[in-house]
Amino acid sequence: MSLRLIFMGTPDFAVPTLLELVAHGHEVVAVYTRAPKPAGRGMKMQPTPVEQEARRLGIPVLTPTTLKTPEALGEFRAHNADAAVVVAYGMILPQAILDAPKLGCFNLHASLLPRWRGAAPINRAIMAGDAESGVMVMKMDIGLDTGDVAMAERLAITDTMTAADLHDALAPLGADLMVRAMGGLVRGGLQLRKQSEDGVTYAAKIEKAEARIDWSRPAREVLRHIHGLSPFPGAWCEIATDGEPARIKILRCEPAKGSGTSGEVLDDRLTIACGDGAIRILELQRAGKTPMQAADFLRGTPLKPPARIA
Repeated sequence: MSLRLIFMGTPDFAVPTLLELVAHGHEVVAVYTRAPKPAGRGMKMQPTPVEQEARRLGIPVLTPTTLKTPEALGEFRAHNADAAVVVAYGMILPQAILDAPKLGCFNLHASLLPRWRGAAPINRAIMAGDAESGVMVMKMDIGLDTGDVAMAERLAITDTMTAADLHDALAPLGADLMVRAMGGLVRGGLQLRKQSEDGVTYAAKIEKAEARIDWSRPAREVLRHIHGLSPFPGAWCEIATDGEPARIKILRCEPAKGSGTSGEVLDDRLTIACGDGAIRILELQRAGKTPMQAADFLRGTPLKPPARIA
């Protein structure tokens, strides 16, 4: 037995869930996603990853700018869906929309709720030094990620993981979890439990102003800050190239031995002193250029002691 579903999602993270629902025989009658935006050198209108996959699958796509009008509600109800599946959609669902599907709206969230409710759970978990993350299926209510939780899967976060790495690990894990949750819904056996009131934290949207690296922090905090913002927006510092300071994004690093004044270059392998300990830069990116390995960067811009970066 399958469900008649509305799917609501926008970025790459949501695509595996859409594909798995279709592969397991559920009838996705409509896909809601954000409207195309101009992107690339030619600033051509670029449909979202979810829209691209939905059109490939032959599923009708809707890109409303609001769900708060009577017209939007009427259109949503007309799909006569059993349930809606929501994955990183990017728009608030009003109560009338939440109430429209017979069995409710179910959200896949990339954190272990109630920790990291909100917009940037993957980034914030890494930046905070968390030992684990995960995905949860939640029956949505009007609050911000406050609904009752149905199922969860956990995943360890290592110090080698960037936000991109964790994103790519959680996306298929979440897709499998949502398929299992919808299977439970079909059978009438999906159990829901209220979220704990303890341990609530909020994953605020990442602001570009917080991306500058503070080398006075301990090495592990610097490492987690860098990895939590990689690849976007990218933690950055300034390195003197040809006598002029240039902004460089650091995309990947590792713990290293050594100590010195914060920001001091400790050797010829891009080992940088932090407030306590040191890190070694492994991958970085000049403004307007593609990412490169540290060894490739050093061939064109040799940095040795007593140089410093800021």
